[in-house]
Amino acid sequence: MSGPDRRGAGRGAGPGNGPGNDPGNGAPNRAGRSRRGRPGGRHAGAHRLEDRATEPGASRGRHAKGATRAAPAATVRSVPQVQPLVVVEGVQRVYRSGSTEVHALRGISFTVAEGTLLAVKGRSGSGKTTLLNCIGGLDQPDGGRVVVAGADVTGLDEKGLLALRRETIGFVFQSFGLVPILSAAENVGVPLRLLRADPGDRDRRVSALLDLVGLSEQTQQRPYELSGGQQQRVAIARALANSPRLIIADEPTGQLDSQTGLAVMQLLQNLVRTQGVTAIVATHDPVLLGYADDVLELSDGALVEGEPNVA
Repeated sequence: MSGPDRRGAGRGAGPGNGPGNDPGNGAPNRAGRSRRGRPGGRHAGAHRLEDRATEPGASRGRHAKGATRAAPAATVRSVPQVQPLVVVEGVQRVYRSGSTEVHALRGISFTVAEGTLLAVKGRSGSGKTTLLNCIGGLDQPDGGRVVVAGADVTGLDEKGLLALRRETIGFVFQSFGLVPILSAAENVGVPLRLLRADPGDRDRRVSALLDLVGLSEQTQQRPYELSGGQQQRVAIARALANSPRLIIADEPTGQLDSQTGLAVMQLLQNLVRTQGVTAIVATHDPVLLGYADDVLELSDGALVEGEPNVA
């Protein structure tokens, strides 16, 4: 019996076969990182232009006498366009006190690709916290637009902002923000209680997160029984509880010693690499910038010269 001719079969990965297209493989997708004008990174699931030969009338690779071999037909496969997870366009924020105006943000524009660790650096008062608050929906800009995961943050009402913060964004604050009377496990479980998660599923999720941040032996300890670094790890685990696509961390190492701060930044970098989340981290510590994929610098509410605005 004649079998199919396999000589012309293409060897390129089909749609969905590449590791970059598997949402569960933990590999961050770097494609589309163009904020600095660099070419996008290699997309693991990208398709290529391939030539495939067709051979009409072929049987087991043999042609009938006098048959003419068909010319190779070029097949064009489209490369999926990777949309940025965060888009900031011309964002302005002005604080007023009487006749005095303080321009906290002056027309900031940039994008953040999914699976990226972005560091925002600048001196105290440069606008880092204001920028993060506008991205996370904790503050409203006076001009411009912020889009997170396809949602126009600046156009959401309170109900929409609440849903965004519960389901899409996780926050890590400099002061940890843990509830003193709750154990580490109970603090991590707070977002899941707000989502009315099944108690069994909640307990399993909390246990897995505390193990992920290296605190499987401290689940029942309260914040005052933990070191500063351990408290920040609990805060990071809590930020991950609702499986967010974006983590916003405002000076997460500000109250930690240098070694503990490095460990926390390494943890955030590892989470981006293995969990596929995106992180925006504000810091003024130059040592920590080496862990970031990209760096933005703010000065007096504006991007410093040399930092392009990419909308």
